[in-house]
Amino acid sequence: MTEMIEWYGKVIGSRKQYQDDVMGFITNDDAVGRIALLSSPKLTDDPDRARHTGIHHSAFEYASIDDLLDSWVRMKGLGIEPHACLDHGFALSFYYVDPDGNSVELQGDWYGDWKKSADFMEHSQDFKDDSVGRYVDPAKLVAARKGGMSIEELHNQAYHQNAFAPAEVPDFRIER
Repeated sequence: MTEMIEWYGKVIGSRKQYQDDVMGFITNDDAVGRIALLSSPKLTDDPDRARHTGIHHSAFEYASIDDLLDSWVRMKGLGIEPHACLDHGFALSFYYVDPDGNSVELQGDWYGDWKKSADFMEHSQDFKDDSVGRYVDPAKLVAARKGGMSIEELHNQAYHQNAFAPAEVPDFRIER
């Protein structure tokens, strides 16, 4: 449990509110227990969890695409790398695996407006044709942004031109 508490502290800036031998509560704001962790000798890990139906991941949103890219740089420096990075058309998302094997999405909204993003998801033919999106290489995105590329052009090149594709297709941890 301590490993999980430390990992979430590094990734989403959470802090421990309480921990004993059975449970731990962490939060990344002033609320109590945003995430509850359980540990018991009666519980066992499922080594095949990624192949089971159920919740695929949890998601945490940054205020901006730049904040998400800065977070990627920070975590890369800590040795924490995403298993997949995608431009979904409405959001840029980086997926990480926590110490227990859960997938955790960190995302930034391309439009900065949830109504515009919802409209894209509900009405875009591009999204209907491919609801997963385009794989991207975060290092290429960071370099383009540092080179002065606007958020709009970054998104256009990532989603519509596939200009920031990774060298290898990552494992999104779902079978389609």
